[in-house]
Amino acid sequence: MKKNKRSFLLALACFGMLNGLVPSAEAATVPSAPTILLDGYPLTFAAEPRLVEGRTMVPFRVIAQALGIDVQWDGKTRTITADKDGKHIQMQLDNPQVMVNGVATQLPVAPFEQNGHTLIPLQFFSTQFGAQVNWEPATRTVSIASPRQKLHTTAFYAISSYSQRQYIPAFDAVAFGWARIDGNAQLILEGKDFYWPKPANDITPEKIIEATKEQGTAPSLMVFATDGTGELTRLLSEPGLRERAIAEIVSLAKEKGFAGVSLDFEGLGLSGDIALARQQFTEFVQLLAKPLHESGISLSLVLHPLNSSYQGYDYASLGKVADELVLMAYAYEDEKRPEPMGKVNEAITMALAHVPKEKLLLGISAASEDEQSIDSKVGLAKRHGLKGIALWRLGLITEAEKARLAQSIEMKEAAPAFLQ
Repeated sequence: MKKNKRSFLLALACFGMLNGLVPSAEAATVPSAPTILLDGYPLTFAAEPRLVEGRTMVPFRVIAQALGIDVQWDGKTRTITADKDGKHIQMQLDNPQVMVNGVATQLPVAPFEQNGHTLIPLQFFSTQFGAQVNWEPATRTVSIASPRQKLHTTAFYAISSYSQRQYIPAFDAVAFGWARIDGNAQLILEGKDFYWPKPANDITPEKIIEATKEQGTAPSLMVFATDGTGELTRLLSEPGLRERAIAEIVSLAKEKGFAGVSLDFEGLGLSGDIALARQQFTEFVQLLAKPLHESGISLSLVLHPLNSSYQGYDYASLGKVADELVLMAYAYEDEKRPEPMGKVNEAITMALAHVPKEKLLLGISAASEDEQSIDSKVGLAKRHGLKGIALWRLGLITEAEKARLAQSIEMKEAAPAFLQ
């Protein structure tokens, strides 16, 4: 019996190995596919990195394009050209000599083809394009930190943002949240959250606006509204209320010297007639944009992402009218933890299907992020070639977050003595 039992178990084990039920020794040692992380988020690639002569070789095109490098391929000469920020590079398969702005430089390993993809030494991205690169053999992970680059930056300013007014000059634009639509669908400048502030000694709101412009930062009037009790739906559906609100917004923006209007109308399309909500909001934006643009005032829209619960926003139509769209890619889960990168990346991808990248700003909430996660979100904006980022909000930004932003984005200097 014991001999027969041993024979049976041996036969069962062999059967299992042949049919994949029990991993063979060879299968257990097959390494996992390497991961390429750009600014902390994976890149998809068809050709796996390889180790050649002690050098990590990585697929060139997928990384280059994610870094905003223009890549061209000449099949006749088997030559690749790459251009970014005035740097022109030519390389040829199986030739270690690379031309950089007409000057020859030698690669430690020549570029070669693998399954239709060109692999080059990983360090090339660091030496020629300023990216920080690292290969972690234990986890088989290639980590790339994109180089510092110029992006448009907007910061939101609320009532409790005064403590960080010194950061205003560091941004290209600041949206001041000093007006809202109330429960009666009326534009108001007073209340509990978004209201026109009282002077701080001799520093008035008007003085803040003027000082902002003097620093080369564009001030915008942010008008906030929600549809919590149906007030926003009422405003958009009643012509009299709509016309009055538009006239008051335009008048206030002109009177106070704002360079733009930032419309933050939230909560549309959670339920009810979603198609009607989209149509009415688009009509409101079209009617508002005309007098603003005639007065030289820009229009920015702050929108829920397309992968949120609020579907009352026609991105394609709105993108044709507004000067820019701010993608509020946050508040997906726990507002005290960094937003999931996958959801944020999905929101960007969905928006780009309807709106040119030159009009999109990625909204980032400092309330839920830290310096590392903010840097990763900025990395997504770079990867997709967006116009820039919009940060919610002054008053919530830590010194570490501000320092990290300055490392990733070419920002203006803060002014510690601003409005003292």
